[in-house]
Amino acid sequence: MENVHLAAENEDDLYSGYNDYNPTFDNEELDNDIGFQQAVRTSHGRRPPMTAKFPGTAIGARPVGTSYGQARTQMSSSMGRPMTGAVQDGAARPMTAVRAAGYSSALTRGSTFDPLGQSKGPAPALEAKMEDSPEEKIKILEKKVNDLIEESCMAYSRGDLQLSLEKAKEAGRKERVLVRQREQTGTADHINLDLTYSVLFNLANQYANNDMFQEALNTYSVIVKNKMFSNAGRLKVNMANIYFKQKNYPKAIKFYRMALDQISNAHKEMRIKIMQNIGVVFVKMGQYSDAITSFEHIMSECPNIKSGFNLILCYYAIGDRDRMKKSFQKLISAPLGIDDEDKYIPASEDPHTNMVIEAIKNDPLHQMERDRKSLAEKYIMTSAKLIAPAIENSFAAGFDWCVDMVKSSQYVELANDLEINKAITYLRQRDFNQEEAVETLKTFEKKDSRVKSAAATNLSFLYFLEKDFDLADRYADMAMSADRYNPAALINKGNTVFVRQDYEKAGEFFKEALRNDSSCTEGLYNLGLTYKKLGRLDEALDCFLKLHAILRNCAQVMFQLACLYEMLEDPHQAIDWLMQLISVTPTDPQVLAKLGELYDTEGDKSQAFQYYYESFRYFPSNIDVIEWLGAYYIDTQFCEKAIQYFERATLIQPTQVKWQLMVASCYRRSGNYQKALDTYKDIHRNFPENVECLRFLVRLCTDMGLKEVQEYATKLKKVEKMKEIREQRVKSGRESSARGRREGSAGSDFEVRPASSSLVHTPPKRVPDMDMRTAPHSEAKHSPVLEQARDSSHSGQGTSTRSERLSAKLRALPGSNEPYEASAQRDIDASYVDTLGPQMERPKTAAKKCIEEDEFADEELGDDLLPE
Repeated sequence: MENVHLAAENEDDLYSGYNDYNPTFDNEELDNDIGFQQAVRTSHGRRPPMTAKFPGTAIGARPVGTSYGQARTQMSSSMGRPMTGAVQDGAARPMTAVRAAGYSSALTRGSTFDPLGQSKGPAPALEAKMEDSPEEKIKILEKKVNDLIEESCMAYSRGDLQLSLEKAKEAGRKERVLVRQREQTGTADHINLDLTYSVLFNLANQYANNDMFQEALNTYSVIVKNKMFSNAGRLKVNMANIYFKQKNYPKAIKFYRMALDQISNAHKEMRIKIMQNIGVVFVKMGQYSDAITSFEHIMSECPNIKSGFNLILCYYAIGDRDRMKKSFQKLISAPLGIDDEDKYIPASEDPHTNMVIEAIKNDPLHQMERDRKSLAEKYIMTSAKLIAPAIENSFAAGFDWCVDMVKSSQYVELANDLEINKAITYLRQRDFNQEEAVETLKTFEKKDSRVKSAAATNLSFLYFLEKDFDLADRYADMAMSADRYNPAALINKGNTVFVRQDYEKAGEFFKEALRNDSSCTEGLYNLGLTYKKLGRLDEALDCFLKLHAILRNCAQVMFQLACLYEMLEDPHQAIDWLMQLISVTPTDPQVLAKLGELYDTEGDKSQAFQYYYESFRYFPSNIDVIEWLGAYYIDTQFCEKAIQYFERATLIQPTQVKWQLMVASCYRRSGNYQKALDTYKDIHRNFPENVECLRFLVRLCTDMGLKEVQEYATKLKKVEKMKEIREQRVKSGRESSARGRREGSAGSDFEVRPASSSLVHTPPKRVPDMDMRTAPHSEAKHSPVLEQARDSSHSGQGTSTRSERLSAKLRALPGSNEPYEASAQRDIDASYVDTLGPQMERPKTAAKKCIEEDEFADEELGDDLLPE
């Protein structure tokens, strides 16, 4: 009994409610439960449960259907919480114990289904951001700085360097404002260091791009000295590049080495590039041994084409023959890092695979591979041409060694190109080894089509220069048959046809060359010359205008354009093109003389004199320019100044009496009679049968009262009589020859001639005329002051000669007050023969090479002769 505990009256019964019955869980009377049956028959029961207004309270009630009928009683669970579905304070408690999302607890059982709450009207507007807040202002400013950096980079990519620098400066100013704002708001710990680095780095780059090197160095120094920027030491490479541009090589090496020390061995490629820069700087300084050390290290660690080529140059500079050979072997064994060309050849019948191969055949990656391979071939060709004479006792032996090395390397196709280059090198030696060059080129006649076409093209060019047009035509045909799309072969073929004056056919070959290679400037130039020869000036003009768009500063093209406009009777355009040509070749005497001629034709004597005088200053041996300047001074009544020009003409053409007569005439016009008399006497000693000189000697001696007057008068009569006798003989000889021809034609019906005649026909000798191809202005207006005309024997040529035109202009000159102008010019008979003696060789200029219409540009025939 001691262990029995009796409950006190105030203590709760531990088992109270144990036997209580909750009718909600009674499923036997569900058929009689009205609420349950209504839920089953309608969609009311599928609605989400409603939460109670006070879900945590123990008070709640709902009408409960029982087997005894419908009654509304307050039912509670044994724990005191409201039963499921009970109604408390007008709100229905949900049917489940979990409150569903999106449903309001304030809804009653009979409310409308509205899970999205649309019946409450539109949602209230979002709360506007506070743009005036300091943090928001900082974010906006950061975005502006980033936009300015991007605009600066885009302007640089377009080539607008000034705009890129301005944007970079503006970004720097706004970034400083941003930093001050953060300091003022107390958020200096949140400064964006990456943004500051980007601003400074872009600004330094733009300074360097605009050649503001000191400002760029200062900006880079700010970045490098700031320890908060990680990896800033690499920018010392950029500083070294700037010192290299300033040719401050010691400082460049110093900064390259400082950058090299701050780059770990993990970045091997970066270190190799810096070592390569150091080697280049040593080459610039002439320290080849130090440069060799750098390049040798690169070739042992990570060999590449550029370093191998530079290493060969250094060994060539110090003359180390054995090391040159070893370096060449390293160069041709350096990996290129590109795929094999066989990869781009379709090898299966799968259309999908073939389509992919076609797509990647000309993509940027394959183009980069081709560029890299062509650069490597260029370096190898240049190296072979450089070291071939130095590595062996003879050029041929050295070249053969290079060819053998190339044949055993990955550049097998270069061996043929090297042999062709060997032949071209022989040709450049001009005076010897030409036969060896020809034989070397002929060995390629049985090789593959590409090499055969190149060799035949060079042979055609060679024979064309030697004026062996038959062989040139033959090898041009051979080159075309080997490769019909070779533009150089088509141009050579067109040239051989051109010299045979078949201009239409030549034009067709030039057009075909342009269709195969639209950038073939030689074909376009020759096509323009062909149209010019055919008289199709507009088409020729179109060709040369296109060529000028490609070759902006080509003197030959501009001169051809000026000549075409002159032929089209547009002197103003011709003058404009010649002015452009003067800006390219300001010291070309022929172009200056041509400008003087055009201004003279336009009647602008002052401008004509200026350009003729400039031409004379650069080339004082042009007889046409000398003649025009002398005539100009006589026209302007400055005879004393004209004397020096005619004296120079006398030195150039000592066998021409007219220049000495002009000197004497100038002395006479200026009133220096004694000097004029002495000059006439010198002329008489050199040309004793000159009638003009004797007449003036008689007049001068008479007026000066000299005793020699009778002597000169007697000589004058004798010379005039001899002249009359000669003229009569010439006249009678012409009449007899004409009568003989008439008699021969009349008796030709009765005379039988033998098959082989012993008579030898000798063509009449033609007096040589002035060579008008020595200057561009072959139709220049001639001096009006020559007082002589050609001998009467020239009258049968059918065209007026230069001296006759000068004499005609002389007669048109106004009279002078000098005492010896009384006699009319028609009374003065010129008995001297106006022929030219030996002339000085005149230098060829760019304009002179173009004025001859049938002459081609030097580079139009053999673009293969001078490889890159």
